[in-house]
Amino acid sequence: MSSSRPRNQLSSSSSSSFPSLSSPVSRLRPQHSPPSSSSSSSTTTASSLSTNLLFFLIAFRLLNAFTVRTFFQPDEFFQSLEPAWKTAFGDNQGAWITWEWKHQLRSSIHPLIFAAVYSAADLVAQLLRLSPATRADLLVAAPKTAQAVIAGVGDFYTWKLARYVYGARSYEAWATLVLTVVSPWQWFCSTRTLSNCLETTITIVALYFWPWSWSLNSSSSAGQRRTTRAASRERRERKHSADSSRAKRLRRCLVLAAIACILRPTNVLIWLTLAGVAWLRTSWEQRKTLVREALLCGSAVLLLSVLIDRLFYGFWTFPPLRFLHFNIAQSLAVFYGKNDWHYYLSQGFPLLLTTVLPFTLVGLYRALAQLRLSASGQLQPLMPAQLALISVIMPFVLSLISHKEVRFIYPLLPSLHILTAPPLVDYFMPAVLRSSRSYMPRRLTLIFLLLVNVVIALYTTITHASGPLNTLSYLRQQHDAHSSPPSALDHSNNDHSERGITAGFLMPCHSTPWRSHLVYPTIHAWALSCEPPVGLTDAQKATYLDEADQFYANPAQFLREHMIGGLRHIPRKPSYLSPSQPPPSQSQLNPPSTTHNWPDYLIFFAQLEPTLRSLLRASSYAECQRTFNTAWHDDWRRTGDIVVWCLDPAEQQAWRTATRQRETESRERQFDRIVEGFRREASGKHRSWNWNRGWDLVPFRSWFSSTPSLSLSLPALSWPSASWSPWPWPATTSWSWPWQPKRRTWFGVPIPQLWTARSPWTMRAGAGTSDWFKGWGGKNSKSKSKSKKSLDRDLWS
Repeated sequence: MSSSRPRNQLSSSSSSSFPSLSSPVSRLRPQHSPPSSSSSSSTTTASSLSTNLLFFLIAFRLLNAFTVRTFFQPDEFFQSLEPAWKTAFGDNQGAWITWEWKHQLRSSIHPLIFAAVYSAADLVAQLLRLSPATRADLLVAAPKTAQAVIAGVGDFYTWKLARYVYGARSYEAWATLVLTVVSPWQWFCSTRTLSNCLETTITIVALYFWPWSWSLNSSSSAGQRRTTRAASRERRERKHSADSSRAKRLRRCLVLAAIACILRPTNVLIWLTLAGVAWLRTSWEQRKTLVREALLCGSAVLLLSVLIDRLFYGFWTFPPLRFLHFNIAQSLAVFYGKNDWHYYLSQGFPLLLTTVLPFTLVGLYRALAQLRLSASGQLQPLMPAQLALISVIMPFVLSLISHKEVRFIYPLLPSLHILTAPPLVDYFMPAVLRSSRSYMPRRLTLIFLLLVNVVIALYTTITHASGPLNTLSYLRQQHDAHSSPPSALDHSNNDHSERGITAGFLMPCHSTPWRSHLVYPTIHAWALSCEPPVGLTDAQKATYLDEADQFYANPAQFLREHMIGGLRHIPRKPSYLSPSQPPPSQSQLNPPSTTHNWPDYLIFFAQLEPTLRSLLRASSYAECQRTFNTAWHDDWRRTGDIVVWCLDPAEQQAWRTATRQRETESRERQFDRIVEGFRREASGKHRSWNWNRGWDLVPFRSWFSSTPSLSLSLPALSWPSASWSPWPWPATTSWSWPWQPKRRTWFGVPIPQLWTARSPWTMRAGAGTSDWFKGWGGKNSKSKSKSKKSLDRDLWS
């Protein structure tokens, strides 16, 4: 079943039909518009649009970066920022260098980018003479800013590639841009300092420069050669200029592709797939050009990478080869988890695409169907087909590896957004462009999907796993409060013998950032490590337990054996309040140490709180901070809040006082909500009643009337004391019941009331409670039915 929709007014054709699922039809604009007198103005307008859009996307990602307050993956910090910190500030600044860098598994290109960012930020702090706290905030924000620019460039080239595929003025290109902007995964991940984020941006830029025209079949190329031989000299010069431009684009593409493969060797799967398609569908001349340029560009990038790694590591090494050897040959990646073969199908693609997954499946099917349906060799249909091919082959090959993560297929997300755009436009564009009520369900569906995306994005970037960053901010604040004056004034002081706070993290390894967020080198911290079984036999690997596993297997034994002093000799005061206690030595600054000092601040997840409360009940440790982390977690060791215990009695007392105050305020708010609920319930029955303060009838003052015939006095009830009254006004105050009908007037002349003076609804001043109820029984019981009929007639008249 097909339907029609209005085309963009700027499109070359006014309308076209929707392509069916089995036989897609190209609705695309040609890439090269015919020459016209307004071509120069159109080019200027397009350039201005592109520039403005690029600045908007960068600004958007800057906002995105500074709203991310949650923890995702340790590699965000330990594979980029920690080695960058060491490079920028020196070996003795307390950076945590993981085993991957000690065994040269990673390329140094990625951390060197952030090392330059750190150096520039530190230079700005020195020139502006910023305070230590402001400098720390600047160093924390600098990598986010750089990554936001990288993410904005990736969004921009995703839009440009969509324009190249579907046409400069197509709805599909703008739909791709909208998909990129509102994607929850992009909001959650694109501005993080993961190597996969940089890989994704480099990949989409390289795909934009890929020579897609080489996907034409050989017959078309031969026909083009026959036409070229018979053309004039001007035609040959134009072809030579086009070939030169195409060669420049190819070189840019291959250089970027080589850098992406150096960063993440698995990226080679994308380019092997595209190169294979180009090899099968191009002429022999184009094949020689592709091989020649690939060898030249690849060799140049490889040589530059080897030289950079030589300067970074201090000796000759080749990280991509060592990466494949450790993770595939020795299967060390399995040490960090194994996943099912269908992981990328059941979890990878749903997490990347969230609400647009059904449209992506339709787009993949349509694009893959073009591989067998297209026989004309046209350029446009083959581009989506190749994007779909790499989106299928890369997850298939990575599924053969036991260790899987969603971010491994993250470079495919821009291509998947491009493939998702046509089905999305087919379904929602008629509902957007037309005002027919029959499209209301689609409009509501579109609004619902947008709201779901916004909620997911905000929850994952602000709330879920927000504890680690908040805890490290708290430690920086405590360092500012307790550090010695020299440390607070001298940014370049490398003397770690001066006193500062100490912190210990009894958590699974790499549960928090490290020096990139601790910042101060005088914060002497340690954490449980998880070094893999490098160089061990298979039998030893089967029984190997890292430090974190040993701790969670038996916390009491671990604390007795790995803490200096065991469980018997725990300090009574923090180190910054004990002048006789020496500061930690330089050897204790490295987190993978096997023994640890008892710290001033002990940080752990709330799941461990009962165990530590039992083991440290006789110590001076007490809670001084508790931070919400997440409502749920797939790792039982990371469940609950993040709790900070400290030795400082003043901080403990301040925390208890603040906690009691918050509890009191919470109870008061809860009581106010209950009273508000009663008030709303009462107001639902009697519109003007107010139960805010029990029987406080001050709101009834609005019902008072100065007209004698409508004024009633409160009954003189028998209260315990004559001087005490429950009412906020004297007993002689005249007032009216809210259900008593108001006195009607006609041109200012009052109309007589039909209410009788002896009505049971009327109370007289000085009348007792027994007199007030006489209307309901006793002597007047005989006239009850008559009075009721009269009352009903008056009320409903």
